[in-house]
Amino acid sequence: PSFRNGLFSRLKKLLVWVIGLYIAIPFIIKLCPAIQAKLVFLNFVRMPYFIDLKKPQDQGLNHTCNFYLQPEEGLNIGVWHTVPEALQREAQGKEQSWFESTLDSSHHIILYLHGNAGTRGGDHRVQLYKVLSSLGYHVVTFDYRGWGDSDGSPSEGGMTADAIFMYDWVKKRSRSHPLYIWGHSLGTGVASNLARHLSERGSPPDALILESPFTNIREEAKSHPFSIYRNLPGFDWFFLDPITASGIRFANDENVKRISCPLLILHAEDDTVVPFHLGKKLYTIAASSPSLREHKVQFIPFQKALGYRHKFIYRSPELPHILR
Repeated sequence: PSFRNGLFSRLKKLLVWVIGLYIAIPFIIKLCPAIQAKLVFLNFVRMPYFIDLKKPQDQGLNHTCNFYLQPEEGLNIGVWHTVPEALQREAQGKEQSWFESTLDSSHHIILYLHGNAGTRGGDHRVQLYKVLSSLGYHVVTFDYRGWGDSDGSPSEGGMTADAIFMYDWVKKRSRSHPLYIWGHSLGTGVASNLARHLSERGSPPDALILESPFTNIREEAKSHPFSIYRNLPGFDWFFLDPITASGIRFANDENVKRISCPLLILHAEDDTVVPFHLGKKLYTIAASSPSLREHKVQFIPFQKALGYRHKFIYRSPELPHILR
């Protein structure tokens, strides 16, 4: 009996601690909005942890060059450039200058903007680079400031500034060759910010591809499966307002009303991170946007039975046909 009483007492204390923590978390986040910002970016999550980003060949990318650029003075960001598979043999042992020169070729280019957590070396990202390279595309990707081995701290403004810089850098070297923007997950917010900026300055991209997109960060946070508090009163005040207070909006729904280029949305029905209905809702908004009236706007759903979830659309055998 004494053992049972002691166990019961310990379980009771543990339960009190869990309930106390559950109650305390909303107040902690409200008082420290920076915590909520970190949970949006997750840039401190470096999985897989032991990748040497200076050696993309370790990830099977032996036709990829790693280098660093400066979007601002004193701020270096890490970049990978994977050439089309047709140039794989020629790429061996070449320097950065050779990789840059190949951007001015007949091959189309994709600027890839990754989502939160991890780095440009994340496995699902690497697998997509390989697929796109096999289809004849250049892939240029990078880690935003505060991610991977890039300098600085994350913010929506900083991520967008890095994307604008990278787009202009590639465009200067590719000249008139087609350059597409591809954003995944949180990267769709950066991608639509970039496409809107380019459209408003009169030089829209050749196309925008949004993989697993949301409407805006508030709706995504509210729909996220890990939002265990979302049905409680005051959820917006405790959790969503601090995100807005941190200057984080990623308003894809507003941006698609200001973009003037072809738009392709890809979304898996079994996506448990960014719910499918948000991608569908974004498409509905885009399809009625006056700025997109003259352009092709397409939504490609992937059935639940395929099991592509949030990260594995690259596995689709239909992808070459869809992109063409």
